[in-house]
Amino acid sequence: MDNGYLYIKIDKNNLVDKKTVYLKDVAKLYSTDTDMVKHLKAQVILMINEDKKTNYMFSVLKLIEVINKWYPDIRITNLGETDFIVHYEPPEKTWRLLEYTKVAFVSLMVFFGAAFTIMTFHEDANVKDVFNSVYKLIMGNEKSGGSILEISYAVGLPLGIILFFNHFSKAKLGSDPTPMQVQMRLYEEDIDKTLIENANREGKTIDIR
Repeated sequence: MDNGYLYIKIDKNNLVDKKTVYLKDVAKLYSTDTDMVKHLKAQVILMINEDKKTNYMFSVLKLIEVINKWYPDIRITNLGETDFIVHYEPPEKTWRLLEYTKVAFVSLMVFFGAAFTIMTFHEDANVKDVFNSVYKLIMGNEKSGGSILEISYAVGLPLGIILFFNHFSKAKLGSDPTPMQVQMRLYEEDIDKTLIENANREGKTIDIR
């Protein structure tokens, strides 16, 4: 295959649920030689012996080594990551009751944690006195009980949170990612980067020898 070209693209994080990992599971391949691409996609790059969730860190050089074993004269252009993760997650039975229990527990923790945070903020900022001062400034007399200020604040606070995060159930106001989705993506990228760097330092990256 002299003077042939092969383009490969690899994502940083690749999820698999089979113990035999093929090249097609972690890389996208393109070449005008479709038979070669089909053959390479079927090449095994990893055999997993673990029965639990495990991360395997790879160097793209390992994939190039596998490709050159069959096509030594091919010119390979990498358009993706140079180091990437194969995350093995064995298929598990889903227990609906357990999942619902977890969701309910997390929801309660978030609800009461947020309520406690808001209350401590109100105490620190002395919101009650602020409302009293605003009411007296506008109405000209002391406030004896609840007013439209408290009602508007109680309605506006959760509404503002929902609008800001732009994610209530499956409903969204637009096609842009929500702030929570952006932060989760940044968090995932930091985890991937840390896993790869730790594996490189410890010499656990699957690489050429």
